[in-house]
Amino acid sequence: MRPNPWATFATCCLSLFLVSLDITAMNVALPAISVDLGTSISGLQWTIDVYTVVIASFLMMAGAMADRVGRRRVFRVGLVLFSLGSLSCSLAPTGEALIACRVLQALGGAMLNPVAMSIIVNTFPDPKVRARAIGMWGAVVGVSMALGPIVGGLLVQHVGWRSIFWLNVPIGIAALFLTTRYVPESRAERA
Repeated sequence: MRPNPWATFATCCLSLFLVSLDITAMNVALPAISVDLGTSISGLQWTIDVYTVVIASFLMMAGAMADRVGRRRVFRVGLVLFSLGSLSCSLAPTGEALIACRVLQALGGAMLNPVAMSIIVNTFPDPKVRARAIGMWGAVVGVSMALGPIVGGLLVQHVGWRSIFWLNVPIGIAALFLTTRYVPESRAERA
């Protein structure tokens, strides 16, 4: 099978969509989480903050690890962790458990964005095509962050707050399948 660069690109965009949508959908779900789990304002802040702190702490390490052991491999691990973290978040019985599950989700998220960018750069050697791909990839952030409150609000209102995490699981599984099929393995020439 000949590699399809635009299928690889779409797979990377799907992972970015997943992470960005989750961030803004989570914000909409906070009041419902507070009522259902009896979580304090401080606990709600931690559900957001722990995600941000963990992603920020592990972005560089995830990129370096992908350069050494393989981008596709790390990307797949990130998708699995993010999906398992999302499933765990949906099942969290307490605010503290939700915070712990968000750590797992964030570890996966930290492996997705920088590695996806490396995959895109590696996939498109032509600078003009690469620039267009990176621009479109960036647009996905805007679209997903704009859709997050809408999708999150609809899910919370009609299904419940746990559904914002359920949404991530089939998308993560689809992205994992597409990664296996379309994303070629690559490493940095020099780690």
